[in-house]
Amino acid sequence: MAKQYDVLFRLLLIGDSGVGKTCLLCRFTDNEFHSSHISTIGVDFKMKTIEVDGIKVRIQIWDTAGQERYQTITKQYYRRAQGIFLVYDISSERSYQHIMKWVSDVDEYAPEGVQKILIGNKADEEQKRQVGREQGQQLAKEYGMDFYETSACTNLNIKESFTRLTELVLQAHRKELEGLRTPASNELALAEMEEDEGKPEGPENSSKTCWRTVRMRRS
Repeated sequence: MAKQYDVLFRLLLIGDSGVGKTCLLCRFTDNEFHSSHISTIGVDFKMKTIEVDGIKVRIQIWDTAGQERYQTITKQYYRRAQGIFLVYDISSERSYQHIMKWVSDVDEYAPEGVQKILIGNKADEEQKRQVGREQGQQLAKEYGMDFYETSACTNLNIKESFTRLTELVLQAHRKELEGLRTPASNELALAEMEEDEGKPEGPENSSKTCWRTVRMRRS
C-alpha cells in the first residue's frame, strides 16, 4: 500500500471559551459550520492530510476547552504540540485581553521553538467588533507571530491560516525533513503519537454534530 503521508505532527487550538475554536476546526477538516455553540469538554481532536511544498502532511489538530476548570487537562497537551493557534473573538475585548495569559501558558508548558499564529476569529461579525484589526496585528508583532482574521462562518482565511502554520512547522524542522524528498525515505513522525492514534486522551464531547473519531493506519 502506498504511503498516505510523509510527516505527522500535532497542532493545538487554544483561547477562551466561545471564541470559535471548534468551528475553525470543523470548517478546516470537514468544511462544515454550525452556528449553535456547544462548549468543548476537555480536549477533542480531528485529523487532516494536506500537501505543502511537495510533502504530504498528516495533521492531528487538538481542540482544547477554554474554561478554567479544564486547564489542568489541556495544559498536558502543550508539551507535544509543534504548532499552536492562539484564538480570540473580534467581538470580545475580554478574549483579546486574555491572549496574554494564553501566551504565558504556552511559554511555560509548550516546547521551545513551538510555532504560533494569532487568530482573530468571527470576522464576519463586523457590526459587533470590539477589537480592531490593527490591534491584532500589533499584538502579533509584539509576540513575533503571524496574524489572521478568520471566519468559520464565511470560510475566511481558514485554509490559509492552517496551511501557514503547517509551513512554519515544516520550516522549523527542515533538517529532519530533508530526507523526505528521496523515494527511499522513511516516515517522519514529529508528534509523539499514542499507539491508538484514534483515541483522545481527554473526555470526548460526542454531541458535536461535526465530530467524527478518526482512526489511522500506518502504511
